[in-house]
Amino acid sequence: MSDVRKIAFNTIYRVLHKEAYSVLALNSAIKDNNLSKIDSSFLSNLVYGVIERKILLDYVISQYSKIKPKKIENKTLVILEMGVYQLLFMDKVPSSAAVNESVRLSKKVGAYKSSGFINAVLRNMVRNELKYSLPDKTQKTLYLSVKYSCPQYLVDMFLSQYGDENTLGILEGLADRPPLTIRVNTLKTDKKTLASKLQKCGVKTYDIEFLDNALNIDNTGSIEDLEAFKNGEFYVQDCASQLCSEMLDVEENMTLCDVCSAPGGKSHYNAIKMNNKGTIYSFDLYEHKLKLIDESAKRLSIDIINTGLRDASVNDNKLPECDRLLCDVPCSGFGIIRRKPEIRYKKEISVDNLPSLQYSILCASADSLSETGILVYSTCTLCDNENIKIADRFLSEHPDFVAEPLDLPKGLERFIAEPEHVLTLLPYKNMTDGFFIAKFRKVGKK
Repeated sequence: MSDVRKIAFNTIYRVLHKEAYSVLALNSAIKDNNLSKIDSSFLSNLVYGVIERKILLDYVISQYSKIKPKKIENKTLVILEMGVYQLLFMDKVPSSAAVNESVRLSKKVGAYKSSGFINAVLRNMVRNELKYSLPDKTQKTLYLSVKYSCPQYLVDMFLSQYGDENTLGILEGLADRPPLTIRVNTLKTDKKTLASKLQKCGVKTYDIEFLDNALNIDNTGSIEDLEAFKNGEFYVQDCASQLCSEMLDVEENMTLCDVCSAPGGKSHYNAIKMNNKGTIYSFDLYEHKLKLIDESAKRLSIDIINTGLRDASVNDNKLPECDRLLCDVPCSGFGIIRRKPEIRYKKEISVDNLPSLQYSILCASADSLSETGILVYSTCTLCDNENIKIADRFLSEHPDFVAEPLDLPKGLERFIAEPEHVLTLLPYKNMTDGFFIAKFRKVGKK
């Protein structure tokens, strides 16, 4: 396992200190090192575990180290975090192995001078039977921040917006493994046929009450190796994104503009719903992301998607006139922390400017919509400044648009009080990603 620990160290270090994406870094590590299923599982557990629990791990380290975590060199700190995580949360790893392998790892990654320090901290923990204390519960924000490894500013935001009960549910859900959800490509098959085909391959499938052509799946192995995937009979897309796409109410022969389209799932969803008849314009800032959209469309036998390079925030960069408009804007991502755990460590200042960008995209896009057309604004965050406040401002400053009530499918509930034209999806309640959807209709100048 020692080599796997070194791979884990490199992966964690890249994510926490080089701004790599956890999913991409982990997948690359598994592929590049040709790891077995057992080693891949160990690696995934260790990598995600350390990233998800970093604040708690550092708080524990501070109780056993005379040097505070902020003062510890990054390589040394990552090794300590890995060691503490193994001691506290990986029952199958003996304490002696967690300590000894951490010391060996320090020498393998060039942190020779820290080996004694690492040994002392971890052995001190073992001698004290791995005991540690959390902040007093009377310090609510600090207590929740440490227990759930969530920055205090984010805890405060959840508490102020959603109250104690919902905040506790949100925080407990941060470390949950999200379901793997797929969208059936009804251009090629139907849900019953696809489910049967997957089950014959050993894949477990589960219906989703509020989505007709979606399945949660498990025990998949490598999805890319499944014949049904290769044949374009499905693609991966969370329930929240599918619901967002559904709210556009597209029909055959319509024109849809998806202004921030990568990775393309919502464009693909609507192309399928339009029976591959009509026109979809899918734009993004980056050429390599557009290529991924095109590749997926080809696999799915979709040919009505036209990709293009475009900055959605620039007002003079005109869109084609369209019947439906989707602004799924860049956001803080606080609704998908369970998929990308490193998001929780974004600095507060790094998300302060997002609302102005989001609003500029919404305003720069709205003019392209035809009379009586539908506009959907969405984010994968749970921050009011990026969600309801943007929607409210847009309506107040655009008299040619009105709020359009969302027709929620059977089995989908609201769990917070909000207007009928918006929907906030909470992961621990709706079993989806955290998501916000707002719907407007263009009616002409009043």
